[in-house]
Amino acid sequence: MNNENFDLENMREQMNTLKNKLDKQMIINDRFIRQSMNKTASNISRRYNVIMALSVFMIPYGYWVFVKLCGFSLAFWIATSIFMLVCGGATYYNSRNVNDANLMRSNLIETSRKMARAKKFEANWLFFGIPAVILWFGWFMYNMYTQNGDALHEGIFWGGCVGGLIGAILGIRIHVKTQRQYQEIIDTIEDITAEN
Repeated sequence: MNNENFDLENMREQMNTLKNKLDKQMIINDRFIRQSMNKTASNISRRYNVIMALSVFMIPYGYWVFVKLCGFSLAFWIATSIFMLVCGGATYYNSRNVNDANLMRSNLIETSRKMARAKKFEANWLFFGIPAVILWFGWFMYNMYTQNGDALHEGIFWGGCVGGLIGAILGIRIHVKTQRQYQEIIDTIEDITAEN
């Protein structure tokens, strides 16, 4: 009987040791997962900061290129500047969901909601952004044609076409990458909360 009690007590100690090891492993895994999500959110935030800086930089640069070098109308530059400020403002608005320093330390359900809200806002932004860019590019071409009757032979025409194409490709790639990163964070949080 005494031997059985000893074996039972020994098994209990082993189970407690195993449980403690598993608890520590879960804490370490949770910490690594949160660090990974934080790194992904930081990448999105860094990208947003670059976009906001470029939006502000484009105002004086646009004046120099469009008005001074190309002779475009002042109205075109003003509309371009407003468009850049709207883009920068929308990016800032959406970045508030990602820039919280305690984002990955706080409630994961709330973090998931913020990421889903930011992902949806960015997807919906395309309904404004794409038509606005098409209109702007048409106005750009119109200004090009009125300034240079034979615009097809001018380098700025072809530069605008190539720049527009490169900008569209980069914009799509950035958008897809950002959407994928938002989804990674949301999926990771769903996996963690499903386990609990």
